Amino acid sequence: MKRSVSASLLAALALSACAPASVPVPTTTRVHDTRTFKAVTPTFTALTGASIYQGVMPGIHGDAAYAIEVPGNWNGQLIMYAHGYAGDGPNLIVQAPALRAYWLSLGYAWAASSYSANYYDVQAGVEDTNALANAFPTLTSRARPTKTLIMGVSMGGHVAGAAVEKETAQTAKNKVAYAASMPVCGVMDEEYEFQWLGDYTLAAAQLAGLGPKTFPQGTDTYAKLLPDILAALFTSTTDPVWQENATQGAKLREIARNLTGGPRPVFELGFRLGYWQKAVLGTGGADGTITGILPRNIYGNATTSYRWTSGSAPTAAEAAFNAGILRVTPDQNPNPARSDRVRDLPRVNGEISVPVLTMHTTGDFYVPFKHEQLYRAAVNAAGNGDRLVQRAIRAAGHCEFTAAELVEGFTDLVKWEAGGAKPAGDDVTTPAVLADPNYGCAFTRGTRTGVDACPAN
Repeated sequence: MKRSVSASLLAALALSACAPASVPVPTTTRVHDTRTFKAVTPTFTALTGASIYQGVMPGIHGDAAYAIEVPGNWNGQLIMYAHGYAGDGPNLIVQAPALRAYWLSLGYAWAASSYSANYYDVQAGVEDTNALANAFPTLTSRARPTKTLIMGVSMGGHVAGAAVEKETAQTAKNKVAYAASMPVCGVMDEEYEFQWLGDYTLAAAQLAGLGPKTFPQGTDTYAKLLPDILAALFTSTTDPVWQENATQGAKLREIARNLTGGPRPVFELGFRLGYWQKAVLGTGGADGTITGILPRNIYGNATTSYRWTSGSAPTAAEAAFNAGILRVTPDQNPNPARSDRVRDLPRVNGEISVPVLTMHTTGDFYVPFKHEQLYRAAVNAAGNGDRLVQRAIRAAGHCEFTAAELVEGFTDLVKWEAGGAKPAGDDVTTPAVLADPNYGCAFTRGTRTGVDACPAN
């Protein structure tokens, strides 16, 4: 069963082996439903020997832009690429995959949608990516692919993970039977990501003596307090590397370590990267609807235990902190099932039937490593543990992979899907394994600045 910090979330979002009941489309209007966007036709130039097709097509929220590239030696297979969070601007832009040239050199075609909406709209990501995959023969005047795979990055990792879920296969308006999936630095537990953002910003404010008394606090109110919150926790907030103070800042660091997966290499460098601290802290004061993606609040911390020590029981100071911090209960059914498409926030339940290979940096502060732990638990609980391989990369940044790491992961995944042996991966759940100073060395290719090198083989 999927793990969640909040007991009420556990009850509301429990997994089921049965198909989700067909329910009416929710009548509650989301803020997101009032937004409009403009799909921008891509202007990519085809790489040597390839043909490119690009334009605009209907999506789930409006028009979406697309790009498709097919090599001259096409092997009949298609890779759908799902991009990460693109902000909240009006223009919808197609992003080319990092492995574009590599895929084409092997004979793979690739395609990518801009999605028909920005913000954290994974529903549009899944439905529009699937619609583009289905339109491949029409848009290119070529045969239907013999196999379709999907790879996604960050929010696109959420898309790629949800795309191969049983619930998606049952409820999506646009259905695609993917042969394999490669989510990297992905949101692999959709509730936890927003639990984490809410928990961290609340804990930071509380440690600074500026914790809110009501929820939602409001983003404007929080933003006005943020400079004082930072001053109480950090001795330096000069990019690229911040420094927490030895008192409240050190407590915040340890709370974050515990909330994001426990002791592991590179966590502290990831914690101190100012760019990602600002990204996480910038979400404070929100109302729990994921900036209007959901009709109701999904955040809750009623049973969260905030700890900065590692003893078996909280200290008196921790008990006082937990007693004083604002407690929030999520709204009932904040992410309802739909009968016309996947949910507003698509589920990642671990109910997979194809090979999935994930990669995650151990120091990721924005989409923390704990996503991999929760995904492993969900996949195992669904009886699909043999279909998942996970790899830990020793890096501090979000999605900070080398080309060699991505190529190796993709190569191993497609060999596995084609009938080869299941590739090796990392144990992402055993605390003693993660705490080893050399954890993540097996699949890290290249040493990053500020990260200890792995022992020579």
